[in-house]
Amino acid sequence: MNSSPTIKNDLNANSGSSRKLILLGVVAFATLVAFWFSRQYLSIEFLAEKESALKSFYQSSPALVIAIAFLIYVVVTGLSIPGAVVLSLVYAWFFGFPISLVLISFASTTGATMAFLISRYLFRDWIESKFGEKLADFSEALDEEGAFYLFTLRLVPAVPFFVINAVMGLTRLKTFTFWWVSQLGMLAGTAMYCYAGSRIPSLKTISEDGLGAVFTSSQIIQLTIAFALLGVFPLAVKKLTQIFRSQPVT
Repeated sequence: MNSSPTIKNDLNANSGSSRKLILLGVVAFATLVAFWFSRQYLSIEFLAEKESALKSFYQSSPALVIAIAFLIYVVVTGLSIPGAVVLSLVYAWFFGFPISLVLISFASTTGATMAFLISRYLFRDWIESKFGEKLADFSEALDEEGAFYLFTLRLVPAVPFFVINAVMGLTRLKTFTFWWVSQLGMLAGTAMYCYAGSRIPSLKTISEDGLGAVFTSSQIIQLTIAFALLGVFPLAVKKLTQIFRSQPVT
């Protein structure tokens, strides 16, 4: 007796879901193992001890060091591993403001796009079950505001970036649109982190005395104001856009 098409479809669906769950488990396990064994090498204390050696290696092989740094940042952001902010500050200290800004800007967007595609093509069912409510909100906002909504989310960190990457992957947003809007939207925040990191004189100072030894009180106030303005900016743009749209065409 032949199995009915419905049963076959159910079996295929269950098989596909099982493979995705297994793949998710393997990726999660590999990420945890990699983080566990590499955490000491990415700590401020370890990098401070190896500061001169790292600088010398960079002077002798700049392209290789930049490529490795790029890949590390892509993996961290693409797999939503904690530590992107600290990594940004370290990169800015190590490479200086201009190079770190370009490196982090493109690496963070590449990692975000990787997470976006993983969500869309590998873990759609799991993410829908996890963030179904946010998916409905995101889809509705995208229908109303288009790509500007994603731009607003990138400027205002009200929603964690890993949630944005994952949920946006389930919407109808095109991959290229996600990439360039994320590139533009995260640039201002990236520039601020790069500026802050480039002010660090040495990692030894940070490991021993903390960030308070690097920034004066006035500089901390300036950075706080800058981040506050960064959050207000998209809301102001949105309000102005609504005002202009409401004006009658003459």
